[in-house]
Amino acid sequence: MSGTADELEVTERTRLRRMRHKGSHRRADLDAVLGAGFLCHLGVVVDGVPMVVPTVYGVDGDTLYVHGSVASRSLVQAPDGVVCVSVTHVDGLVLARSVFEHGVNYRSAMVYGVPRTVTDPEEKLRGLRALTEQSAPGQWEYVRQPSRKELAATALVALELTEASVKIASGPPDDGESPDAEPGLWAGVLPVVTRFGEPEADPLLPAGTEPPAHIAGRAGRVLGEHRGS
Repeated sequence: MSGTADELEVTERTRLRRMRHKGSHRRADLDAVLGAGFLCHLGVVVDGVPMVVPTVYGVDGDTLYVHGSVASRSLVQAPDGVVCVSVTHVDGLVLARSVFEHGVNYRSAMVYGVPRTVTDPEEKLRGLRALTEQSAPGQWEYVRQPSRKELAATALVALELTEASVKIASGPPDDGESPDAEPGLWAGVLPVVTRFGEPEADPLLPAGTEPPAHIAGRAGRVLGEHRGS
């Protein structure tokens, strides 16, 4: 199945086989999941052994940039090897009347492809900016940007957003009209919310140095709500 501007192409890797009602190949759903976070898990094969590495990412248009030397190392050994990048947000615990019906409300995305090592200095700067702004919007312009030496020492890989799938689970337990509801046990959802705390200053900062507005303004806000603010 070919993809369109609004729909991702369905491949053997992204074809939804279980719980299809929770799945999506809409590009807008993929953008929403990726835009809500900044931490991913990168699955690669290194020395013939699978590894799953947590790392940060950033999105720039149709390109996903991932920070990490492990990915670059795997590319040297297997330049045509496929990797998998996954992003997951946990929204709540679904507590049912029976253990069998318990679950998790979540939003997740899996992106597949053959990555490439970013070597062009201009693209590497663009990719690093995407990583920085993904986690802390406004920080790239606030601090000193990388030197040539730092750029050379930084590993960055790029993956096109052409092969991906999304799954979203939400709502209450499914056993409200089953025999398990007869005892009158409580059931429902226990939300999981990740918020930014108050900025904690570096102890070596001169007294009176206040955090910039783009950092101070994040305190108390829910992760995923800061994008575009």
